[in-house]
Amino acid sequence: MTSRYADKKVLVTGGTGSFGHTVTKKLLSRGVDEIRILSRDEAKQDLMRSEIADPRVRFYVGDIRDYESVERATRDVDYVFHAAALKQVPSCEFFPMEAVKTNILGSENVVRAADRAGVTSVVCLSTDKAVYPVNAMGMSKAMMEKVAQSYGLNNPNAATTVSCVRYGNVMYSRGSVIPLFIRQLKAGKNLTVTNPDMTRFMMSLADSVDLVEFAFHNADQGDLFIRKAESCTVRDLAQATINLFKSSSRIDVIGTRHAEKLSEALASREELARARDMGDYFRIQADNRDLNYSIYVEEGDVEQAQYDDYDSHTVARMTVSDVEGLLLTLPEIRAELTAAGLPLNGRN
Repeated sequence: MTSRYADKKVLVTGGTGSFGHTVTKKLLSRGVDEIRILSRDEAKQDLMRSEIADPRVRFYVGDIRDYESVERATRDVDYVFHAAALKQVPSCEFFPMEAVKTNILGSENVVRAADRAGVTSVVCLSTDKAVYPVNAMGMSKAMMEKVAQSYGLNNPNAATTVSCVRYGNVMYSRGSVIPLFIRQLKAGKNLTVTNPDMTRFMMSLADSVDLVEFAFHNADQGDLFIRKAESCTVRDLAQATINLFKSSSRIDVIGTRHAEKLSEALASREELARARDMGDYFRIQADNRDLNYSIYVEEGDVEQAQYDDYDSHTVARMTVSDVEGLLLTLPEIRAELTAAGLPLNGRN
């Protein structure tokens, strides 16, 4: 069967990150004609160029804040995966306008350039922190989703389809707590956690790429997709890591960081009321009404009362053993265990 990517050109913004590395390798195996990596860090680009070593991967130094650099990278492109963002919650709290410039205005540049270039599909990567946001990072990503959805509202007959995906913590991505835990274990230190009772959705990098691909293959204008997931407490994640590495380290609580939430939601009850269950995924369609509200009967939506938020505190919770099993599916964890001479089944 011919891949949908065969002979196509794909742009990945923020492509030197963990998601960019994973999706690039997958696309290369699908016969893609060209992958363009747009990012502002030339050092990371050079490292990725050496690691991938494939002439189909081309690197564009630029910043999504600058429309001209986005427009240049988007010319003749068929598909865009928009991953560039400021993602660290504390730094966005101190510099919220930087989050606005990158996550909101930069995303608008990506959508506008894609429309001008006649791109077939744009998939924008969002986060569970965009649901009921309490921090600048989550607020800016929620606005990024609105920017993406507004494109369809204002351009109902556009040739470019713009959609979003939303996911929780991507395990072993840059900024993930798991590599930190492993570094602490190797150094013989205790594992530091902010609040052991915090719950988070867990997703592998491979699952995050699958979610983006699912959106790419199934999206209509303005759709939002989430992958169903289980959650775990930060305490159980730390303990599972300790168990796998046969460590005697303990767990030290250091306190909640700036603007962190006790739990995260992948979808609100309002969104679930109009969501379509697609097996492993929820598809949440955009509200495509125009501003002529007078043609609608003003009644409350009784469906909303029948749903709860899809929240990490209320969904199925993994046990420590479950988390160990999930960690063992990560190639990075298996490589670390092998290097340490430890079993890959979590047992002695």
